Amino acid sequence: MELSNNTIVTEFLLQGLSEIWGLQLLFCILLLLFYLVILPGNILIIVAIISDSHLGSPMFFFLANLASMDICYSCITPPKIVVNFFSSNKTISFQGCMAQIFFIHLLGAAEMILLIAMSFDRYVAICQPLHYPTVMTRELCWVFVLGSWAGGFIHTMIQVMLINPLPFCGPNELDNFFCDITQIIKLACTNTDTLEFIMFVNSGLLTAGCFLILLVSYWALLIKVRMGSSIGKSKAASTCITHIIIIFIMFGPAIYIYCRPLQNGLFDKMVAFYHTVVFPLMNPIIYTLRNKEIKAAMKRLLAKYNIC
Repeated sequence: MELSNNTIVTEFLLQGLSEIWGLQLLFCILLLLFYLVILPGNILIIVAIISDSHLGSPMFFFLANLASMDICYSCITPPKIVVNFFSSNKTISFQGCMAQIFFIHLLGAAEMILLIAMSFDRYVAICQPLHYPTVMTRELCWVFVLGSWAGGFIHTMIQVMLINPLPFCGPNELDNFFCDITQIIKLACTNTDTLEFIMFVNSGLLTAGCFLILLVSYWALLIKVRMGSSIGKSKAASTCITHIIIIFIMFGPAIYIYCRPLQNGLFDKMVAFYHTVVFPLMNPIIYTLRNKEIKAAMKRLLAKYNIC
């Protein structure tokens, strides 16, 4: 930190998951175990979809991109958690903090938009099956994917552009294991009431809105499936239920974090840990357990290289 008449904060002190060393060790071990599953699981999904001609539909194209985002998302905060656990210097530079915020919100928003694209894909497949091949073209799929990245970029740039100019001249301790945007705003040496409201709208209401849109969409699709013919009824219902599970797993913690007053309790840290570390693990597990095509493709891939 550079000291003058006003202290200029150039780094933040991350207090970590807990002050109890044993609990910190437990979280660190869990983190390493999750990594052993997150990366291989998502990579296996991507390779299986790319290499298997039976998985050429838009749904699996979107799933491969979702797995790619999960891999990137799982590489934002966990490395710093592990480094800080084994280091006596538990700080992060201001630039590093801005980078964490940028990538967390970039990938988080991009995944939300991609899930909306996946719900549109299921709508066309279930409600307009005869028009599905002409509507869900490869070009449109790429538009959805690139649009999700563009939407995520716009969302995160709003966050960073509003936070970066803030003056930080006082305390620099963050009672968390990563740069939580709600806590950083509280450390600014200026009135941030308006900024907090903007952040609430940009993150909290946006997340809650996407959640409601997706939930209503899949609920309507499930009703449509139940009222339709029995051909492909079970498969369509299973796909919708899988997506609903993913929606609750992803949006539940995000809404809890961004749609409520700031509290620095252990439970809040555990929710944040689940959202940033555990959540990316859930996609490969849920999709591989509930999707017969992916399980079959993975078995063919593993058998091809005599892995199993």
